[in-house]
Amino acid sequence: MPSKNSDRYVPATAQPVKILVLGPFAVGKTTFVNTVSEIQPMRTEEKMTHAGQLVDNLDDLRGKTTTTVAMDFGRLTLSQNIVLYLFGAPGQQRFRGMARSLMEGALGGLVLVDTRRIDESFDAIDQLEDAALPYTVAVNTFDGAPRYRETDLRDSLSMPAHRPLVSLDARQLGSAKQGLISLVSHILDRSCLEHAR
Repeated sequence: MPSKNSDRYVPATAQPVKILVLGPFAVGKTTFVNTVSEIQPMRTEEKMTHAGQLVDNLDDLRGKTTTTVAMDFGRLTLSQNIVLYLFGAPGQQRFRGMARSLMEGALGGLVLVDTRRIDESFDAIDQLEDAALPYTVAVNTFDGAPRYRETDLRDSLSMPAHRPLVSLDARQLGSAKQGLISLVSHILDRSCLEHAR
């Protein structure tokens, strides 16, 4: 894999695929995009203001000092045929309009979940459901966060059996890529099923 400073061009044969990375505030979306991007990612992180701290839930988030105010952007070449363009959306309710705008042209989404705050993931899932986009749910395994069996997670998230559910560490490249591989496989499977009808 090239360094983050690489100016490598996208293969001429590559099909661009727009992917959203969604989830609640401070679930690891910026970290995820930074980890998997083969180029220096674009970030719109700003220092949290006192006003923002009054409306953002900072429980269990000691040390959180910045927040995404527009989006994160990165790129990952999966093969000569597939290049992912990753758009990380801000997670706060007040930025919901930005997430909706980013959905235009997207082929799917990866929803990051923190098991300490599972209920905060419903909004991102609902947005993808409303947009009829395929998605994968990825539990970001924070240090010290509770671990649950897959069946319990699916129950908590009201997830059907066909919806992909993976665990990953957004800080580790190999682990983080598993979420994208699962999502792309799900998109391709869904596309094949629709073409077969």
